[in-house]
Amino acid sequence: MNKKETGNTGEDRACEYLKSKGYSILSRNWRTRDGEIDIIVEKAETIVFVEVKTLPNGTMDMLEKELNHQKQHRIIKTSKRFLINHRQYINSYIRYDVILIDMPGKPPVYHIENAFTELL
Repeated sequence: MNKKETGNTGEDRACEYLKSKGYSILSRNWRTRDGEIDIIVEKAETIVFVEVKTLPNGTMDMLEKELNHQKQHRIIKTSKRFLINHRQYINSYIRYDVILIDMPGKPPVYHIENAFTELL
């Protein structure tokens, strides 16, 4: 599998996991010219913007490099555009999660809730 196929397979697994936990999938690969959000879900009046990382040979150091402050900023900026375009969610709670797929030393699907927040 190439990198894109690996990523798509990881996102499919993340979606199945989220659905099994009661989340409703609102969107996948939601894009603006500034960025992309892998998965957007809703549960209990909370909108969750999910970044999926498939890292079968990964480490926490690799994750930190992959999900640096610049990447987090792009996700937050893109999430704000989503909320502007989908005003029905404007009063929802917002959360930014990360799901790791196949990372050594972690469960096959490892969900990190509130992985990062917008710095004020």
